[in-house]
Amino acid sequence: MAARTPVVVLDPGHNGGNSSSRAITRAVPDGRGGTKPCNTTGTATGAGYAEHAFNFDVAQRVSALLTAGGVRVVLTRPDDAGVGPCVDERGTAGERAGADAVVSIHADGSAPANRGFHVAYADPPLNDAQSGPAHTLAAALRDRLREGGFPVSDYVGRAGLSPRADLAGLNHSTRPAALVECANMRNPQEAALVSSPDGRARYAAAIAAGILAFLGR
Repeated sequence: MAARTPVVVLDPGHNGGNSSSRAITRAVPDGRGGTKPCNTTGTATGAGYAEHAFNFDVAQRVSALLTAGGVRVVLTRPDDAGVGPCVDERGTAGERAGADAVVSIHADGSAPANRGFHVAYADPPLNDAQSGPAHTLAAALRDRLREGGFPVSDYVGRAGLSPRADLAGLNHSTRPAALVECANMRNPQEAALVSSPDGRARYAAAIAAGILAFLGR
């Protein structure tokens, strides 16, 4: 019998049409009994390179690397010109796809002096996938990003990991899920990195390596 093909959901944060749509302001369940806005516009570098474009570019690169490694990839959005999907729908995408892992790709917008990446996971956990496997996935991503030469965040989390209760996309997941904040787009040095194709290729290679390590491939 042929080995099962692993499935990974990649969730490039935000979307190119969010800024022109009021739909993203409607309230959706946050996974912990409250609500959150459907989605947001994301951040941008000082020169105007948008986070949603960075997220989608890196996700496509990660997808190509995973596909080459024998993984079936599902994206939560097909392009960078639409609206949403809402964070609760993103959070349940892993279950719908029968995913072995779910990775959301983002970049942060903090004070310009702050730098570094961090990887978030749902905490306190709401199910078995969140209580253990999600931590393993987050650590694998953190380790490969560090090995790729990226510094851990000096302003969020600890040692590159950030337990979060406020991220609906993670709260709703019943599959191992983590969210990578690749860099601070407001930091001039990191803005230059995320704006360059070579920089995005480096992020994608590290994220793909972390996912493959989690899958044991």
